[in-house]
Amino acid sequence: MRLSLGAIQYLWPHQTVEEFYQIHANSPVDVIYLGETVCAKRRQVKISEWIDLAKELAKSGKQVVLSTLTLTEARSDMAGVTRLCHNGDFLVEASDMGAVQLMADQSLPFVGGPSLNIYNAHTLKLLHKQGLTRWVMPVELNAETLKDILADAEAMGIGDKIETEVFSFGHMPLAYSARCFTARFRHLAKDDCQFVCQDYPEGLAMDSQEGQAFFTINGIQTQSGRIQHLLPHWQEMQQIGVDIMRLSPQPDHMADVIGRYAQVIHGQSTETDIKLWLNASACDGYWCGQPGMDYIAVDG
Repeated sequence: MRLSLGAIQYLWPHQTVEEFYQIHANSPVDVIYLGETVCAKRRQVKISEWIDLAKELAKSGKQVVLSTLTLTEARSDMAGVTRLCHNGDFLVEASDMGAVQLMADQSLPFVGGPSLNIYNAHTLKLLHKQGLTRWVMPVELNAETLKDILADAEAMGIGDKIETEVFSFGHMPLAYSARCFTARFRHLAKDDCQFVCQDYPEGLAMDSQEGQAFFTINGIQTQSGRIQHLLPHWQEMQQIGVDIMRLSPQPDHMADVIGRYAQVIHGQSTETDIKLWLNASACDGYWCGQPGMDYIAVDG
């Protein structure tokens, strides 16, 4: 079992991004994903700078993957995706089918991001023919469904040709929209958003009328209100055939979270509790086949 550090989902200042990766260049993660996956207007870090950062992190022995934009709305957006897909050095995480096509046209391997909505082994087989070598399971699928998909993939003869990665920590990315909900909350037009996302380094919490943490608003992206935490299930994941657990960056205590995950999967500890390092409650309901906001590891 390996650990990956997903692409930063939030709008952080350029210096904060640089400092974050300086810290984690030597952290116990095996794979680091880089790039802007949420909003094309977020250009605090330019594409050329993401590529330069990838080259620096690769020197530390990490596998570096460049992640593409999930929702492209203009030719300029697609131009940025194209530049990443033609970077010439690094594996690419394709977040939409446009990026898949760009990688297939070059006959290059790629990672299929969770937003590709891969729900069965037939889709895996089709995408494998186009170059997919790793996929990230959609966050709403459960352990039993993943087990069935991987069993079917094995029967199709592609089980040992594709790695499986699971979003294991962080606010789960649930949906994307052409509207910017953060700008709307601040009574701003999307075209004049003034980058107010930067005021919410871990997203904008949105509670239900009953006061429950329901969603997290992150610009055009809607995330879970609670934080996915699958470390208590790591042995089951390993038995099913999961190769990589993905940890999504948060602004505080990320090194502590990574350290706890690494200690447990490397057999140095059995303590899976991380609540001291979270600003929201944990959840694992989707993985357990229950409502996503449930936490079965504690409640069950």
